[in-house]
Amino acid sequence: MARYVLTDLHGCLHTTRHLLENVLRLRPQDELYVLGDYVNKGPDSRGVLDLLMQLPQRGYQLWCLRGNHDQELLDAAQGRADVLWASAADRQLTLQSFGVAEATAIPSSYLQWLASLPYQFDIPGFTLVHAGFDFRLPPAEMRQDPHTMMNIKQFTFDASRLQGRRLLHGHVPTPTAEVQQQVAEKAGSICLDTGCVYRHNPELAHLAALELDSFHLTLQPNIELPYPIAVR
Repeated sequence: MARYVLTDLHGCLHTTRHLLENVLRLRPQDELYVLGDYVNKGPDSRGVLDLLMQLPQRGYQLWCLRGNHDQELLDAAQGRADVLWASAADRQLTLQSFGVAEATAIPSSYLQWLASLPYQFDIPGFTLVHAGFDFRLPPAEMRQDPHTMMNIKQFTFDASRLQGRRLLHGHVPTPTAEVQQQVAEKAGSICLDTGCVYRHNPELAHLAALELDSFHLTLQPNIELPYPIAVR
């Protein structure tokens, strides 16, 4: 059995599928943890959700967390006019993938799935979250703060707040060399977002998968067909 962690798929269906099926060769006995941000920015948000929703039906062990882009899409689909989700180009890509003109028309099955996602997991040796925690807060309070868990970009890690578990998160696109260094050092907090969707950034443009028991990091280059996105 292997335990893999991925994050920040952002509509990159071909890259995700290739990594799981052809590189990792994911098996039903393996465990797959995905830390959020399945939608927006990339070319096929709906396809990524379809893949993730189908994996358990095919017998695979999958646990998914909620990211800030997932929440933004949920809010927009629920008619929150005050929510400005993604850029105009990103919104168009996302809506096209669902075949709708407005977020409120996204099929309910996708919204129900996204709304069911938790914000964090504890597993042996690790705490998983999309973005991180505000470690200045009391331990119980910091783990009851969904906005921070989905959105924080800077924090000072404190292992004592997590009972010695390492923290794995995404949210902030991080150069592959920096992630490789964090993994090699077995840092207490590791960001696994290597900016797969940013296909024009050579230091990013990869989907990272960390195997938790061997601590082996796999970096899969973005293999999507061309799509409009700015250089980060």
